[in-house]
Amino acid sequence: MVQLTLPKNSQVKKGKTWPKPEGAEETREVRIYRYDPDSGENPRWDTYHVDVRKGGPMVLDALIYIKNEIDSTLAFRRSCREGICGSCSMNIGGRNTIACTSGLDEYSGAITISPLPHQPVVKDLIPDLTNFYAQLSSVQPYLQTKSPTPEKEWLQSEADREELDGLYECILCACCSTACPSYWWNSDKFLGPAALLQAYRWIADSRDEATGERLDDLEDPFKLYRCHTIMNCANVCPKGLNPAKAIGRIKELMVERQT
Repeated sequence: MVQLTLPKNSQVKKGKTWPKPEGAEETREVRIYRYDPDSGENPRWDTYHVDVRKGGPMVLDALIYIKNEIDSTLAFRRSCREGICGSCSMNIGGRNTIACTSGLDEYSGAITISPLPHQPVVKDLIPDLTNFYAQLSSVQPYLQTKSPTPEKEWLQSEADREELDGLYECILCACCSTACPSYWWNSDKFLGPAALLQAYRWIADSRDEATGERLDDLEDPFKLYRCHTIMNCANVCPKGLNPAKAIGRIKELMVERQT
């Protein structure tokens, strides 16, 4: 069996290799990052073998199989299993994505699974996204109006509604922000692709009447302008969205209002 090769200076050690399930005709090898900050031990890579007939076709199915049938101590987030909630976001095979829509057949050889990069780890595959959610809250991602509230609803033309396509579908999985080098370096100041996509989603909404205030809040050397259009965000988004395009549009609006 080929073992995972780690850099010589890595603090992540080789962990336990669990035996193949008895009677399994076909298995997939899965190597999972294990870390409990409270244990005082270094992170490690544990190796598991998933019975393909019992585990299901998706990476999330494999994780559930491992937790239920092999190692109940494994920790990860999951909820909808339909690519909607974003809970099961993690790094699979070196790429940020969500486990519930990632098929085992998309990966050859052993599958490596680790938490979203450059975030504190709560345990195993669970990152601490406290800062991520605080930044999302800071852009006030909800409709703001000054006009009298209509009797029934805020109306919007079909053309104006189409302007939100590619924005509202974000599931807040954090795959984009945690794949962004600018966010790695400046996550305390740079809002990151996900929060800025949400900011533009409301700036672009024809019903929202706080565009000026929203742009004022984003006029900052770090909040917005740390984006250097590296495009990692668009490359990893499991919903096929392009946060860099939205960020570029915010920058254009900043220029337009000054001319």
